[in-house]
Amino acid sequence: MAEVKNTSTRPAGILPDRAQPHNHKIEQAVLAAMLREPKTCVDIAVSVIGTSTENFYNAAHRDIFSAITALNAAGTPPDVLSVAQKLRSAGKLEAIGGDIYLAELFSSIATTVNIESWCKILLNLAMLRRMINACSGALVKCFDNDAEPVRLVEEIETDIYNIRNVGQPDVVKDLKLLITEEFNALMAIRDHKMEVGIPTGFHQVDEFTGGLKPGEMFVLAARPSIGKTSLALNIIANVAYRNPKPRPVAFFSLEMTDKQIARRLLCTEAQISERLFWDGSFKNSDLTKLSGAASRIRNAELYIDPTGGLTISELRAKARRLKSEHDIQLIVIDYLQLMHADSRVDGRQQEVAEISGGIKKLAKDLQIPVLVLAQLNREIDKNVSASARPKLAHLRESGAIEQDADIVCFLHRNRDDSKNLADGASTEAEWIIEKNRNGQTGMVKLLFYPSRMEFVAAAPMSEQFAPGSTVTQS
Repeated sequence: MAEVKNTSTRPAGILPDRAQPHNHKIEQAVLAAMLREPKTCVDIAVSVIGTSTENFYNAAHRDIFSAITALNAAGTPPDVLSVAQKLRSAGKLEAIGGDIYLAELFSSIATTVNIESWCKILLNLAMLRRMINACSGALVKCFDNDAEPVRLVEEIETDIYNIRNVGQPDVVKDLKLLITEEFNALMAIRDHKMEVGIPTGFHQVDEFTGGLKPGEMFVLAARPSIGKTSLALNIIANVAYRNPKPRPVAFFSLEMTDKQIARRLLCTEAQISERLFWDGSFKNSDLTKLSGAASRIRNAELYIDPTGGLTISELRAKARRLKSEHDIQLIVIDYLQLMHADSRVDGRQQEVAEISGGIKKLAKDLQIPVLVLAQLNREIDKNVSASARPKLAHLRESGAIEQDADIVCFLHRNRDDSKNLADGASTEAEWIIEKNRNGQTGMVKLLFYPSRMEFVAAAPMSEQFAPGSTVTQS
């Protein structure tokens, strides 16, 4: 069968004498299957490649595909005759090769059984062509002397990242379908067959929040030296290797080095203090604990990025890569105010707002939770009461953090309580859930062990701190 002349255009300057990736016979096979068995094959094709005609390289095939999907959407089963009439009405029948080409197309395959695999091949080839077009456009943009490099990199990265979803079926869903899906999901949660979110390892906190839920921005804020990094590492340990169902985690640490983090995790898991190595009091029994800890955590899927001064576009690029390569299920950032916007902005508040909005968008795009640590401003330290608890107004530098976050928590304790504390002794702390977009607020009592930099839930939990209680602010 002769190939119908292709009239599609190629981006200027990119291999002008070379055809873009395509497979003429595969395109014919997909269309033939849709014509031979429209009741099943049209739905299969649309579910895999969507309704975008750009998934076909040949211009004639694009017109035929458009006619088939239009007839199907109108409730008319597409066949050779109805498609020919549709094209004739649009003045395109002769351009695609007329009735003869449609008849040849219909008889080009013996079976429709491979329709799904053909569509996947078609989609992959279309993705390659979109990559070529995106890269071509990127080259043109790079020749613009007035272009802002950081913004340009972000635009190019977004274009390439979005290629995966171009031409896919519409994400808009009918409420009837959503109700059924969510009803079934709630029943699965009730029967303990599905988790609401990733457990933090602090059961009492998870009762308030449902855990770390996909697409949500979870903010944990505290004053300096209260232990927010320690608590974050405790959560990471619980998710990455202590949970019966460990998950891959990405940790972006703008404050500590990767070696410091590894050492902290190792000593906490071994239940020993790092001080033992500095003052010469390390014992053989401690070596046994350390070796056991190393064996338990060495295979954990924890990916640490210690880049300082990270920008939101750099974070997004690295997170996307980690999601693609390692299917990370949680991102932790320590901490928000150490990040930078992609370009110069008027004032630090606007910069923090841009960073906060970027983090929330990242959580939604990747559909995984992002736990971000944040610093409180100094206003709380001006309060004469040592028991004064932080409020949302104390979030440093921007109210946008409060607006973007789904959950805002505060870690609170009296720093003086841990001074001159004996090894192995603990001091009280509080995990305050101050904002919870989809649930209750309240407070959970913790115990902090400074010698091993670990927070644990205080037990038993009194009725005062049960879910549904309110936090009294001082």
